[in-house]
Amino acid sequence: MSRESNLSILEHFGSAVNDGRLADIDSYVAPASVDHDPAPGQVPGPEGYEGMFAAMRTAFPDLHIDVEHVLTTDDEIAFAYTVTGTHLGELMGHPPTGRTVSYRGMQISRVEDGKLVERWGSSDELGMLRQLGLAD
Repeated sequence: MSRESNLSILEHFGSAVNDGRLADIDSYVAPASVDHDPAPGQVPGPEGYEGMFAAMRTAFPDLHIDVEHVLTTDDEIAFAYTVTGTHLGELMGHPPTGRTVSYRGMQISRVEDGKLVERWGSSDELGMLRQLGLAD
């Protein structure tokens, strides 16, 4: 794949998440994809991403991920991002706080035949929980 193709996958995947079109994730994630840093309870493959983002959109109905910096090779995409949202739904067993969050993360993904096949990433989940008053 080309760098341009990989960038297009990232843009379409991000648009699907931001717009709540989670069923579209199947188009960008390989069935046997591996997430090396999954969310708690996240299953493998596209279903895992759909479930994880569905839970996030339930907790933060206005969830938005803003990609700020991208590097690509012929088979990898690395990017830094900021997640924002208002906590209006249950999150990890916690009732809504009504507070807004803004936290950062980074990710590296490997792409093969036009689909995400591996992901490594980290986001400031502790920072998010602190902003919500759910952690010290």
